[in-house]
Amino acid sequence: MLVSEGAARVWTVPNIISVVRLAGVPLFLWLVLGPEADAIALVVLMVAGFTDFLDGWLARRLDQYSQLGEILDPVADRLYILAVVVGLYLRDIIPWWVALALPLRDLFLWGLVPILRTRGFSALPVHFLGKAATFNLLYAFPLLLLGEGDGIVATLARTFGWAFAWWGIGLYWWAGLLYAWQVRTLLRETPRRRTPVSDHG
Repeated sequence: MLVSEGAARVWTVPNIISVVRLAGVPLFLWLVLGPEADAIALVVLMVAGFTDFLDGWLARRLDQYSQLGEILDPVADRLYILAVVVGLYLRDIIPWWVALALPLRDLFLWGLVPILRTRGFSALPVHFLGKAATFNLLYAFPLLLLGEGDGIVATLARTFGWAFAWWGIGLYWWAGLLYAWQVRTLLRETPRRRTPVSDHG
């Protein structure tokens, strides 16, 4: 049975890994808010962090880049961050301002998408600063979850968790402002498209 090139670019190994990673988002929320099975929730987060690296590495190694993969990877990152923020806030592990700071940054960037489309772009490429922010946050939240409890391990986890969280939040917003600056540059240097961007193009 022959598989079309378009289908092959959808069902790549990195994309399958990203889909599996996405399936972990509701699982994590249920583990944290339902049975409060924090140990298993930590494993889910660790697997998500590893597969975040793995799908990108495999895409380069196997030359299996795809438009779908460019969408799935950042979407999975943001959904994990949102799920963890909601879960930890409802468990009273993080304060309200942390729970608002990260989703507000994403809403800010999503508001720029219609502006990008007027210049023929649907998104900006992910740069290193954004990946570094995500890396810090995906380390911070498991540590903060592990820090729920008593003893030296919990104390160390909270300390390092908040260190990663502060850096992650700062880098997350810095990356967002850099994206906004890129959009401003595009608006100045790129003429407006005469026809709307097709979602199927």
